Amino acid sequence: MRVVSLSLLVTLAGCTVGPNFVPPKPPAVTWHDPSAQRNATVTPASNPDPLWWQEFHDPVLTALIEQAIAGNPTLQESLLRVVEAHQNEAATAAQGLPHLDANTSYMREQLGLKSYSEALQAPAAFNSFGPPEGPVLNRLLNELEAPSPMWQYGLSSSWEFDLFGKVRRSVEQAKANADAQAEATNDALVMLESQVGQAYLQLRAAQALVQTQATNIDAAQQSLNLTVQRQLLGLTAQLDVDQARTQLYAYQAQLPAYQKQVQQAINELDMLLGRTPGALDAALAAPAPLPKLPPLVGIGLPSTLARRRPDIRQAEAQLHAATANVGVAVASFYPDISLTGSIGHRALDAGLLTSWASIFYAAGPTITLPIFEGGKLTADLRLAHAQQAEAALNYRATVLNALREVEDALVAYRTDAAAADREAATAQAATTSLGLAKTRYSLGLSSFLDLLESERTLVSATQQAVQADAAVALDLVTLYTALGGGWQLSPTSLPATPVTAPLPILPAAADSLAVGPVH
Repeated sequence: MRVVSLSLLVTLAGCTVGPNFVPPKPPAVTWHDPSAQRNATVTPASNPDPLWWQEFHDPVLTALIEQAIAGNPTLQESLLRVVEAHQNEAATAAQGLPHLDANTSYMREQLGLKSYSEALQAPAAFNSFGPPEGPVLNRLLNELEAPSPMWQYGLSSSWEFDLFGKVRRSVEQAKANADAQAEATNDALVMLESQVGQAYLQLRAAQALVQTQATNIDAAQQSLNLTVQRQLLGLTAQLDVDQARTQLYAYQAQLPAYQKQVQQAINELDMLLGRTPGALDAALAAPAPLPKLPPLVGIGLPSTLARRRPDIRQAEAQLHAATANVGVAVASFYPDISLTGSIGHRALDAGLLTSWASIFYAAGPTITLPIFEGGKLTADLRLAHAQQAEAALNYRATVLNALREVEDALVAYRTDAAAADREAATAQAATTSLGLAKTRYSLGLSSFLDLLESERTLVSATQQAVQADAAVALDLVTLYTALGGGWQLSPTSLPATPVTAPLPILPAAADSLAVGPVH
């Protein structure tokens, strides 16, 4: 019978009720945008580079992203939430381990014996042998009515047997929640890298516009000088001089707007790197061209997107946690079996606490079977199933949104790249046209209005070409972000998040042996 009972206990101990989590399969689709076949490689070996910013071959951009990873306070806050989730997992796992407590007490007790004394003197309170004699009775009453001390110290323990997997499901849920928080941190890292990349590209585009506008101002000044000379020679009217001066002033009025964009982009980078405004002025004030884009972008297969995107991985972990919570709710319908025990010394005199005669102990199992709790258990189970269904829908919505973001990024990258090529050709043609217009005007073969129109066309075409190049570069950053790159860094690349948790110098400090140091 003992062998059978032990075998049954082991069998029950391995029983875990509730559904087991099965990772969902992402939808089997192919990339829809034509650029997936023409402008990008789509093979399993052509997944996007996790360190996508290195594809721009810009050391300043690389340094800014590395500094942002090390100093961004929002990322460090997210890393602390990962620490919190892991500590919650450790605390949940402790529910399945034995608990041991030490206790000591002293009590001085005074019994209210007036009614008992009256009953003791009544004959009905005794058996057929009769009440004690008078002196004996008085001595007995005096001893009972005197205050009595009680000294006690010992150990008490309890251990809940996880026969139906309630604790194991709780630990599984806590671990899945920790995984979800880790993926949320990865997603925050991806977004941080994307924000730094976009701010840097916007900075270089704004600086290019400043330089372009400065060139336009110089050209307008030269046109004004030429017009003034021709007016002094009687070759043109005062109206042409006024129009040339108006053109110059208009270009000068546009320059501060581009300078504002430069400073605002630097301020944004200061914030992303966790620094005060102005910290990067000296390092980024010198203009630099937009970085060159890679000729080919690897985007991988749609089936691998779910493994790369942190938000999809987070949604999967949340579905795992919701599934484990169903197991916790199911296990609440089953009995809870725990073993409790205590041992120690108890005596009326402190000097007797070291005597073996004062030892006491108690041990035994406790079985609790829920019968009626007002519908709470049923409501909790239905709630867990509803949360599981909600998490499953959230996973599907996250996958569909990720596919849409990639397709949108591919469309934007393809169409903006084609538009940038046309803008570059337009700017080149406008440059040639302006050269001819200047020659014809200096020879008196065309009016000043023709020269002004050529200048306006070149200025507009040049600005649009710079903005188009910046749009393509920003589209590429958006594409890399949508593909889920940037979080696959080594743990040493992430900022250290020290958490000081000094333990009191008490026997309970041994509790740290169960979970180890804070990480």
